[in-house]
Amino acid sequence: MNRIVLIIEYDGSSYVGWQVQPNGIAVQQVLGEALFKLTGEKCTLHASGRTDSGVHARAQVAHFDTESRIPADKFAFALNTYLPKDIRIKGSFALPGEEAGENEFHSRFSVQKKHYRYAVLNTVHDSAFLSNRALHIYNKLDLGRLNAAAKLFLGTHDFAAFKAVGSKSATTVRTIYTSEWHREGEMLYYDVAGSGFLYNMVRIMVGTMLRIGQGYEDVSLVENALNNPSRENAGDTAPAHGLTLWRVEYDEFDTDEVLKRNAVESE
Repeated sequence: MNRIVLIIEYDGSSYVGWQVQPNGIAVQQVLGEALFKLTGEKCTLHASGRTDSGVHARAQVAHFDTESRIPADKFAFALNTYLPKDIRIKGSFALPGEEAGENEFHSRFSVQKKHYRYAVLNTVHDSAFLSNRALHIYNKLDLGRLNAAAKLFLGTHDFAAFKAVGSKSATTVRTIYTSEWHREGEMLYYDVAGSGFLYNMVRIMVGTMLRIGQGYEDVSLVENALNNPSRENAGDTAPAHGLTLWRVEYDEFDTDEVLKRNAVESE
C-alpha cells in the first residue's frame, strides 16, 4: 500500500468547501471521483484541514493510500486530465518510507504551521476579475491601524471570541506565529500563520481588524476579545471569497518549497 501526498490548488467559488456534504459539491468529492476513474479504487482523502464554502486554496495538502502502480510523481499529471479547471494538482509524491508501507505521515495530524492569506481590494469600484477572490471595501483602510491590531494576535491566546457560534473543538487555545498586513497597489493582504485555526477564526479576525482599519473601532476591540473570549466581543465574519489557504508546513516538507521546485523544473 502506497501513501501518496497531493498539493492541491482550487478556486472554491463553485464548491461547498473541501469536505463532502449533502448540500452541494465539495472539492473532496470531485477529487475522489477523479481518483476512482484513474485507479478503480475508492480512496479516502485526508486533508490538512477543511476549507469553508467559497474559500480557495493555493496549497491544500491531502494524502491517500493506494495499491496503484502509478509512479507517485505521475498522479498530478494523470489526475489533472480528469479534474475541472478550477481544481489543479500542483504536485504529487511519496515521502521516504511511505512506498515501503511505513505510513506515518498524516496530512492533518502532522501539520506544524498553516498559513492563510486574506485579500482586500481597497478601491472606489469593485473589480469584475477579482469579485470572487477579494473583498471589496470602498472606505479607506489605514494600514498602520490594521497592523497595530494584527500584532495583538501574535502568541498563544484563547481565541473563543473568534470562532463561529455553535462550533465545537477540544480547546480554543491557539498559537499565532505570523500576523501582518501589507499593501500592493490597490490590494491589501493579511497573512497569518498558526498552529491551527478554529472554525471561521481567520475570517472573524479579519472582520474585526477591518472595523479598526476603517476607524469604526480602535485596537481595544481586539484586546477585549482576547481578554474576554466570547463571540459577542469580536467583530463581523469577513466573507469567505477573500480567503485562501496559502501554505502548509510539515517536518517532512513545506508546500512553498514544493511549488518553487516544480516551477524551476518546468522552466
